[in-house]
Amino acid sequence: MIQASNITVQFGGRALFERVNVTFSAGNCYGIIGANGAGKSTFLKVLSGELEAQKGEVFITPGERLSVLKQDHFAFDEYDVIRTVLMGNPRLIEVMEEKDALYMKEDFTEEDGIKAGELEAEFADMDGWNAESDAEFMLNKLGVSDEYHYLKMAELPSDLKVKVLLAQALFGNPDILLLDEPTNHLDLSAIRWLENFLLDFENTVIVVSHDRHFLNKVCTHICDVDFGKIQLYTGNYDFWYEYTQMRQRQARDQNKKNEQKIKELQEFIQRFSANAAKSKQATSRKKQLDALEMIEMPVSSRRFPYVDFKPDRECGNDLLRVDHLTKTIGDRKVLDDVSFVIHPREKVAFVGSDVVAKTTLFKIIMGEMEPDEGEYKWGVTTSQSYFPSDNSPYFDGVDLTLVDWLRQYTTYTLEADIRGWLGRMLFSGDEALKMANVLSGGERVRCMLCKMMLSGANVLVLDEPTNHLDLESITALNNGLIRYPETILFTSHDHQFVQTVADRIIEISGNTVLDRKGTYDEFLEDFNEEQLKKY
Repeated sequence: MIQASNITVQFGGRALFERVNVTFSAGNCYGIIGANGAGKSTFLKVLSGELEAQKGEVFITPGERLSVLKQDHFAFDEYDVIRTVLMGNPRLIEVMEEKDALYMKEDFTEEDGIKAGELEAEFADMDGWNAESDAEFMLNKLGVSDEYHYLKMAELPSDLKVKVLLAQALFGNPDILLLDEPTNHLDLSAIRWLENFLLDFENTVIVVSHDRHFLNKVCTHICDVDFGKIQLYTGNYDFWYEYTQMRQRQARDQNKKNEQKIKELQEFIQRFSANAAKSKQATSRKKQLDALEMIEMPVSSRRFPYVDFKPDRECGNDLLRVDHLTKTIGDRKVLDDVSFVIHPREKVAFVGSDVVAKTTLFKIIMGEMEPDEGEYKWGVTTSQSYFPSDNSPYFDGVDLTLVDWLRQYTTYTLEADIRGWLGRMLFSGDEALKMANVLSGGERVRCMLCKMMLSGANVLVLDEPTNHLDLESITALNNGLIRYPETILFTSHDHQFVQTVADRIIEISGNTVLDRKGTYDEFLEDFNEEQLKKY
């Protein structure tokens, strides 16, 4: 069990949350939700002891081990992958090192033998003899195959490092598990495995995530960070959403009724207060008026951007043909004889465990990379707008305000018009004068989406657009793409996003292309569990 007691955290004189009291019990999975900047990750850091609260304390049941998903992808570069996973259980590593040091001693004494026996017993209690095989099994399930297991972490690409650090956090059956955005940069198969792992996990899980499907699948409780408080709800994300929406509707309806009642009472009092015959009734109405209270509707930290893509023209019958594309990066062939045809007004999700293959395909069809073999052809009536998975070239070293940054991508010349578009994406007032090179990840994504909305394109190509967005922005983007009447090609690790937007699924794995019309859930239903291991 882990308990937050009267926790208050402030930054720059502003309270993120005050006097928080929450108890997290074994056997439950708690999803922490809230707008960007509300304090979700900060709260996890307070629980883990990485950050000290201004007031209050965190209590952990004595003897329980707490494990945290590390965010520093370079912290373990000097260690090999298996060792990095084992380091998720620090006591196991200590016992292994103590044992090795004892057995290497030239003057091994009787006292050393007794100590070694104690360490061996503790090692066995922690299932140490199976530790490496357990780590290997977990890595393989997350998509880190055998050839990487004994490489240095520094040699791994970033998407595999994320998986290794996740395996480290999960390793060794911790009593309390803290996960900050564990599904970021995971492919859909790894997310499915993680969901099943957490469903079977018997201890305490506290997770921050923007993945609605993930929260619905694994969470027994939701912790909502808003209004400077953290409130606990029983149920998954959908239950929390429906319940809070209902409460807000009820509060608004009650306030409308109260407003009407107040108006009626005030009119009666004003009309008859000077009338001796009605004075008692007026006095009674005055008491009723004093007793009426409006339900307080505090200002939420949640803000929804307005995402709406309008094509300038419809596309014709020919949209995109891809013929025999092949591309090798380094010593790995990431695309091998890939062919498909995209038809007008299709919304196509590209899925599969190879992130590099999907990004490479998008870069090729958007003209940012040349294929080794093969060709592609866009229809003459098409216009494309591209959301790359790495948007840093658009912002790094760019010494422009957001108004001037967006001006580069539009025919609008009046600052008021540009500010209007930025306002839709939550950059209002002085926010529109922020420098483009200092934006957070989520702010950059909103700027890129604004740029795409201004393009008037009839084909949208989006490579992991939900990364760095909060739930409100993901919902707005999700709804905007559902409404979009033309063609979309996209990748996403967000199950609900893929399920609600796509009407066709293409999975690319080497030289194999699996292509199905229908939703993502229907696509998955076509395959048994053995076949699903590669998705």
